[in-house]
Amino acid sequence: MAKLKDALRPLNDGEFWVIGESLNVIGKEIGKAFKERDPKPIQKEALVQKEKGVDLIDINLGPAKKDGHELMPWVVETVQEVVDDVPLVLDTSNIEAIRAALPKCKMPPMINSIMVRPARYEAMIPMAAEFGADFCALMWGPEGLPRDENERAALLVELMTVANEAGIENDQMWVDGIVTPVNIQQPQAISLMNFMDMLPEIMPGAMSTCGVSNISSGVPDNLRHVLNITFTVMLYHHGMKSFIADCKDDITMDLAHGKRPDIMKAIKDTMDGNPPDMSSLSQELQHYVKSTNVILGKTLFSDSWLEV
Repeated sequence: MAKLKDALRPLNDGEFWVIGESLNVIGKEIGKAFKERDPKPIQKEALVQKEKGVDLIDINLGPAKKDGHELMPWVVETVQEVVDDVPLVLDTSNIEAIRAALPKCKMPPMINSIMVRPARYEAMIPMAAEFGADFCALMWGPEGLPRDENERAALLVELMTVANEAGIENDQMWVDGIVTPVNIQQPQAISLMNFMDMLPEIMPGAMSTCGVSNISSGVPDNLRHVLNITFTVMLYHHGMKSFIADCKDDITMDLAHGKRPDIMKAIKDTMDGNPPDMSSLSQELQHYVKSTNVILGKTLFSDSWLEV
């Protein structure tokens, strides 16, 4: 069977893949289109994502408890009528909805996601193996969010073992170590980056992804963007391969295609303990440097961190 990674653009140094997030039931227009089976807003959004250069399109139905088994294949076919050359990510907690949609996918798909809970992975891993689908391996265990990188590693080994035994290779699993809000659980950002450093040894060849905007959840809307961009670059430097993100954010898309080495360098130098001279930086880059220090825990988080 064809593999998803072979359908994606090759990554040069300084690049990553973007999974477009905006075909989501929580969006007012898209949610209404899902409910009413109106293809036009869905197809319009899919075309925008393709034009912006996303590498995968996430179709997020949420729980979809009532009619997900009918809705997900319909949305897949609706999207593929206008965009049939961008792989799809099937994103719902309704297992039967995913099962119904997998045969409809024209390109190798991804299942988002499989938690490290036996009741979930015992049902979903055989399904992924049957259809040759990649899946997002969500490090959410029986007790919920892991406390640190070691608990994440233990969860990953459990899920990887079951998947490998089912014939699924490491490069078909996209590990999501879970991003949490920096204003609530600042140490978790460090744990996630430490976990990413461990990933190549634990699971050679593994892919990786995350919902990066969770880092700024609860932060004033006008400040969220700088945190999202900063953590995207920090995770990239720790080996993250892809991000679920808003394709309408031009900086994210420029970063994904290697067009902002200035941001990459300013953040990396700060991470390495060799921060650039602030007086030599634009205000934009100063904001990324300050945000890096917040995420690293060198500066206590507050809503005025950019003014300090």
